[in-house]
Amino acid sequence: MRIAISGSSGMVGSALMRTLLESGHDSVPLRRSAQSDGSPSLDLAPIRTGCDAVVHLAGENIAAGRWTAARKRRIADSRIVLTRRLATDLAALATPPAALVCASAVGFYGDRGSAALDEQQPAGTGFLADVCEGWEAAADPARQAGIRVVHLRIGVVLSSTGGLLGRLRSLFRFGLGGRLGSGEQWMSWIHLTDLVRVVEFALERGDLVGALNAVSPNPVTNREFTRALGQWVHRPTLLHAPAFALRALLGEMADELMLASTRVVPARLSESGFRFALPELRAALDACGA
Repeated sequence: MRIAISGSSGMVGSALMRTLLESGHDSVPLRRSAQSDGSPSLDLAPIRTGCDAVVHLAGENIAAGRWTAARKRRIADSRIVLTRRLATDLAALATPPAALVCASAVGFYGDRGSAALDEQQPAGTGFLADVCEGWEAAADPARQAGIRVVHLRIGVVLSSTGGLLGRLRSLFRFGLGGRLGSGEQWMSWIHLTDLVRVVEFALERGDLVGALNAVSPNPVTNREFTRALGQWVHRPTLLHAPAFALRALLGEMADELMLASTRVVPARLSESGFRFALPELRAALDACGA
């Protein structure tokens, strides 16, 4: 296939580009461009020459800093506005691609305690849940044009090349790691290798439509994740970051990114026959190197 990818220079996008090439596909990057009104868009030139599918990964980093009103607007616009414009532009093409695989996130479900959440569950509440719901709805023009649309509700991505693990590794190595809040909040994660395989799976399976939870079948609590990460770097994890301190430091971002409990399961992937290469946390950490 010939596949166009937005966000191709990011951690997930660059890994996907390499893997698609190794699998014999032709992948091309979609570059950001600005409209005359300053709103975000993508240069569709690589698609107009013919394209079988689009993978849309672009979006503002949600953990780059405290959520001011301006940052929240950028986070939302980089997902909702950009996706709606892309879907509209794809729908208007004389020969649109057959599939659009679009990133979303487990933040769709909000803070849901210990309930196991499959793709049938409704959206939760909160800023991230609202963004994710709008993000997925923004692809409607493509859907209405007959393009097969898949939404990957992605959990925390574990990788040796960056992301959350890249930021935590140094802290834990210096003995500064510890649980967040009660530590009982659930965390849904996936190794980068498996996430790339999920994207390939979604591209190749023409019967898959709608939401797919792109997470390991074995979510863990923050306490379990902290213990496993400490063992991985051979350091104690005796520290504790109280919820009130996290809220004082990071505000709303602390509640939604660090203290929210989201126990997501990949029901549709399992039902479709997908097999994870790294379903267990410790093996996934080991695959990231020491």
